[in-house]
Amino acid sequence: MDKKHHLFLLEDDLSFGAVLKSYLELNDFEVTWVDDGSRALERFRSTPFDLCLLDVMLPHVDGFTVGAEIRKIDKQVPFIFLTAKSLKEDVLRGFSIGADDYITKPFDTEVLICKIKAILNRNGQIKQVRSVQHQLGNYLFDVPLRKISIGEKQQTLSPKEADLLEMLCLNKNELLPRETALLKIWGDDGYFTARSMDVYITKLRKYLADDSSIEIKNVHGSGFLLKTN
Repeated sequence: MDKKHHLFLLEDDLSFGAVLKSYLELNDFEVTWVDDGSRALERFRSTPFDLCLLDVMLPHVDGFTVGAEIRKIDKQVPFIFLTAKSLKEDVLRGFSIGADDYITKPFDTEVLICKIKAILNRNGQIKQVRSVQHQLGNYLFDVPLRKISIGEKQQTLSPKEADLLEMLCLNKNELLPRETALLKIWGDDGYFTARSMDVYITKLRKYLADDSSIEIKNVHGSGFLLKTN
């Protein structure tokens, strides 16, 4: 029998948390539920988790803070923010922290299950991928390890940063259509996900800044172009 995926659920609404936990368990997930942000990190450190579901508006410590600390502890575990906060600034903050998705309440639980499974499947495929490396000017990009290196300097990328850079590498010196990247990596080409991708592009430019021969150009209204000499 396959091992169940273990989800970390952070939700302070006791009624909603109990219902969501039960629904996730009915869909064959193992769930650890914490209802207070101040206790979240201690509980997270105690057990390996496959994915985190984080409410944002919490007592004592908010979900954004918890998500940022989780990313320091575990660079790879995916997480989804569940929140009533739908302002663009909040959505962008969530993705800039490293979230894999941002779902506003109220939401369709079936859609949530599909998103969870898609993220877990994608991460599983990334772990099983054969050794692949791309040379970008003076940088070496190791796809399975999600690392870019130049000399002794290394940078570990988040899963979405690595996915985006790999797509750019596979289309090197050619246009990568914005919609293609959004649908393949995020599964959605809406306004908020498009803005979040812009945040990731900015991060990649920063990571590759030590080689002036590398440029990620924004082709207005079309997509992005990775240029190397």
